[in-house]
Parts: sequence; structure tokens; C-alpha cells
Amino acid sequence: MRADFYLIAKPRFRDEPLLLVCELAKRAFAAQQPTLILARDHAQAEAIDELLWAFDEDAFIPHQLAGDDDDADTAVLIVPPGVDTPDRPLLINLREHCPDMRCERVLEVVAADPAEREGSRERWREYQRRGCEIAKHDM
Repeated sequence: MRADFYLIAKPRFRDEPLLLVCELAKRAFAAQQPTLILARDHAQAEAIDELLWAFDEDAFIPHQLAGDDDDADTAVLIVPPGVDTPDRPLLINLREHCPDMRCERVLEVVAADPAEREGSRERWREYQRRGCEIAKHDM
């Protein structure tokens, strides 16, 4: 498994970190990678859902909040806590803990906030403990 940490530095993403989540989902869809976005809470899941419709007028990314019968047919599922979904090859993790799901790759989006950075360091160490290949990207 591989874990990629995307550390937000650019003003565009610093002001609205969920834009980076949308960009990563767009790349995943273009690469035909079924993706789960693990949201921290229901409000964040709904915000991502809305932003995926509006962030790029030239892009259409099939997505929905997880929990419907047609989840398996949707390219990008946004998963609030407490909703079970089948594993997918790619996860975008916005939660405070490493996911327990099986996947090929996890993308960790880390906001510029110092508290967020500290939590990401703990997840980094957990991925190392699990034997994951880890990479860092400054965004």
C-alpha cells in the first residue's frame, strides 16, 4: 500500500482546502480509479458533494454521498462516518485516523493549520508502522 500526503501551502488551497480534494478526485476519475472520500463528518461530506458540482465548470465527476443502492456504479463516493462501503483501490482520507479499509493507495490531504499538521505526523508514523510506501507533496 502507498500513502501520499498532500500538504497544503498554495493560497488557493489554503483558503479552501476542499478544492484540493476535488482536484484529486478529478485526477482519480480521469485515471478511472474508483475512489472513496472519507469525510470527517456529515457537514463536510455535503460540502464536498456541492463543491464537486461547482469547482470546475469543464469537469463532470460522477459522485454521490455513500449509502444508496447504486454506490457500486458511482466513480467517487463521499463517505461520512458511520456509513459502510465496499473497499476501493483509492481513498482520500480527511479523517483524523488512518483508515482500516483495504486499498492500494491513500491520499491524505493536510491543511496548513498547525493542529492538522500534528495529526498528519501521527498518521505518517502509523502508515510507516504498517509498512506502507510514503510520499509527500507540497501543494
